[in-house]
Amino acid sequence: MSTVAKTVDADTQRRHRVADSLYGRRRIVNTVAVILACAAAAFGLFFLGWILYTLLAKGLGGINVALFTQNTPPPMQEGGLLNAFFGSAVMCLIAIVIGTPLGIAAGTWLAEYGAGRKIGTVVRFVNDILLSAPSIVLGLFVYTLVVMQSGGNFSALAGAISLAFIVLPVVVRTTDEMLRLVPAQMREAALSLGVPQWKVIVQVLYRSASAGIVTGVLLALARISGETAPLLFTAFGNQYWSHNVLQPMASVPVVMNQFAGSPYETWQTLAWAGALVLTFFVLVVSLLARALVLRNRIAND
Repeated sequence: MSTVAKTVDADTQRRHRVADSLYGRRRIVNTVAVILACAAAAFGLFFLGWILYTLLAKGLGGINVALFTQNTPPPMQEGGLLNAFFGSAVMCLIAIVIGTPLGIAAGTWLAEYGAGRKIGTVVRFVNDILLSAPSIVLGLFVYTLVVMQSGGNFSALAGAISLAFIVLPVVVRTTDEMLRLVPAQMREAALSLGVPQWKVIVQVLYRSASAGIVTGVLLALARISGETAPLLFTAFGNQYWSHNVLQPMASVPVVMNQFAGSPYETWQTLAWAGALVLTFFVLVVSLLARALVLRNRIAND
């Protein structure tokens, strides 16, 4: 019995040593992974903080009443970005008005009618390609389709159409995903009562997915508000006040692109101030989108 007990004790001790060795190795790997993850997070946050600090340091000096009440000035003169703010607001609004209904309709078709069909798979694949397409490519497409066909006439409407091509795939993807997240029991319950399919979509599915769809629209708005490349080929820009959407119109990203590389200090100050205002706007829109998602999650729980 003593020999058997000694053998069992030796075997137990050997297992403990193996377990301790494995645990020690896993603890070392875990510690290294945590350190690397924290270093990567700190690396990203450092540059984000650096960017925000630079924006605040160079942009706050240009925040004044004139920035929101005066048009873009000639070289070496004081002025503001009123016409650029107005132009960006008009083009973003038109882009949202164009892209949102089309995106919701396409996303609804994908989720409710195109599911399980080859054509639905193809449309979803094309939408993903459009979602990741460089914005300058969309700008060149609208330049060829609209600007060149109108005799080379740049316009705010052409700029809005190019931005709508950016809004469209975002809203399509969001609507598709949100509608597919609605429980199938809700569809079946409504259909079992004899409710037509279109009423089920409008009165049941849209109500359940409304917060997610609105969030997608807000994220699309945040994205297009800072786009420069498409507007260079479509809206072009305008130093003066213009409310005619069929004529060139100023926008904040294009003015920033022009003023930031200029040798004039007044223009550079306006570029930094515009960048700060645009960043703050995108931050507010993003926080609003997250608040909608959080409220919807709390309501569902």
